[in-house]
Amino acid sequence: MSITVYSKPACVQCTATTRALAARGLAFDLVDLTEDAEALARVTELGYRQAPVVMTADDHWAGFRPDKIAALV
Repeated sequence: MSITVYSKPACVQCTATTRALAARGLAFDLVDLTEDAEALARVTELGYRQAPVVMTADDHWAGFRPDKIAALV
């Protein structure tokens, strides 16, 4: 399963999301939105205005969502 987490530095929800994914043994790619203008444009086009934005093959969401993360297992 491909999981990408779009995050920002010093983001509490981003840290909680990546820790929850790692605790469940889920591999993910981490993209810093402050360093990748194309990634920022991509999540903005989807209507997101907060980080983290998590994208999987079948779903995407913003914020720390333990329910969504648990459903990935």
